[in-house]
Amino acid sequence: MSTFNITTDAIAGNVGLTALVSTLPLIAFFIMLLGLKARAHTSGAVALLVAVLIAIFGMGMPTGMALSSAMRGGLFGLFPIVWVIITAIWFYEVTVASGRFNDLRKTFDLLGDGDIRIQAILIAFCFGGLLEALAGFGAPVAITATMILALGVKPLKAATTVLIANTAPVAFGAVGIPVTTAGSVGGRTAEQTADIAGLISLQVLLIAAVVPFFILFILDGMRGVKEAGPAAAVIGISFAIAQWAAATFFAYQLTNVVACIVSLGAGFIFLRVWKPKGVDSLRERMELPAQEEVTDLNGSRIWMALLPYAVVTAVFAIATAWPAIFGFLQLDVAWPLLDGTVFDAEGQAMDTAFTFNVLGNPGTLLLISGIIVAVIYMSFNENGRYKLEASAPLAKFGEVISRMKFSALTIILVLALAYTMNYSGQTISIGQFVASVGGIFALFSPVLGWIGTAVTGSDTSANALFANLQVTAAERIGVNPDLMLAANTSGGVVGKMISPQSLAIAATAVQMEGEESRIFKAVVGYSVAFLAVVCVIVFLMSNVLGFLVP
Repeated sequence: MSTFNITTDAIAGNVGLTALVSTLPLIAFFIMLLGLKARAHTSGAVALLVAVLIAIFGMGMPTGMALSSAMRGGLFGLFPIVWVIITAIWFYEVTVASGRFNDLRKTFDLLGDGDIRIQAILIAFCFGGLLEALAGFGAPVAITATMILALGVKPLKAATTVLIANTAPVAFGAVGIPVTTAGSVGGRTAEQTADIAGLISLQVLLIAAVVPFFILFILDGMRGVKEAGPAAAVIGISFAIAQWAAATFFAYQLTNVVACIVSLGAGFIFLRVWKPKGVDSLRERMELPAQEEVTDLNGSRIWMALLPYAVVTAVFAIATAWPAIFGFLQLDVAWPLLDGTVFDAEGQAMDTAFTFNVLGNPGTLLLISGIIVAVIYMSFNENGRYKLEASAPLAKFGEVISRMKFSALTIILVLALAYTMNYSGQTISIGQFVASVGGIFALFSPVLGWIGTAVTGSDTSANALFANLQVTAAERIGVNPDLMLAANTSGGVVGKMISPQSLAIAATAVQMEGEESRIFKAVVGYSVAFLAVVCVIVFLMSNVLGFLVP
């Protein structure tokens, strides 16, 4: 059986030239996506083809091994990533089909005492974080933008609000898939992946705490910050602390669920003892319609609206506390042509095996949670007022698969691209070259994640593209690779708001189709400012704050 040894100077014996050629797949991807306006899956296919050709003719990898590398990455893209996203969106669709989602919307109307600034924080930041946790993939922006627009907020402000709010939760979106991808592509163990999650929560801690203040400023300037600031502080700080605690000590897959429930609870309790100022003048100033009075909600309906999130938290908690219950059925495949045949630059055999926990992975746990919720909703329909048809869950599952087909293909192709570049040595060559700048690389490492997410619209894709590069660079400059993987993810967090995908979704939701450039101009300054904060925090964690890194 033939073997393949990665060499970082495979092209003309020069690391710089090898690194330059190795960037061609990424350049091809960005040119296709941004320059030629090609569909994301088409761009991914072209980039993959370029990567395979470079692997074979530039890096000297046998053809069969290059193609097998792409298949290995594509399978990881399908299981668990696409599987998790499909089940997450389906879980949300079941709540909508039951009619209970409308009660959840009304529940927010009860909070805030008519102050739409606070309602916007609860909807865009807290509830949007829940949607990011379970569905992601643009669902939080689309749904919360519509809800905030219905409050009477002007379209541009509504779009800006939801895009700014959709920051801190992004790293742990779709049940932590960006973190899982960073750990897997970066070659980290399950324990190290959990450490990455904890580091991310520290890197975005400040941003998570201040985002509610920015929402107030967007909606009502400094006056809004002064009048509703106490509520923003309670919600933002409680979210940030809960996010850190969940990512560090609980299950990172449930980080957003825990943080959002805690911040919603903290906001609810605080608003029972504190009332916002200037509500009447606010509604006049913003030319808002009279607030619709909610009179038909009761405790039972509110509980049933919140039930899905309690169920999914319980299921994940059980799976985390007693892994043997869900972990007995696991696939471990020694990957054909790659197992024991691919060696890194240090001569160590690379781990190319495919491992998949069939029952204990987040996608299957979401499926189980959704089935439980569906059964409860079908059993308790309050005299037909809420009726979830027995056929609805299966029908919704089919609809989600149909809707996701091109997006799923994009994810599969991007992961195939990432694994081809990793196993052939292209990513390692780039990482070795960029690490030559020394320790200062830590300052700019989040920029890679920011660029990757801004272009692809996915923090998961950004991690797939750059995770191994970050690991290689970290090892070269003597920094914990987990810190750089976290930095890549955190950079993606603040790049999501300027991605073409997010801008298009927001524009459609607030009926500003064709005006994406206006929304971009409104949010790009915030994105760059947040990126600068993340860069500084990561750099400090690489030296003076090194005690924060495991």
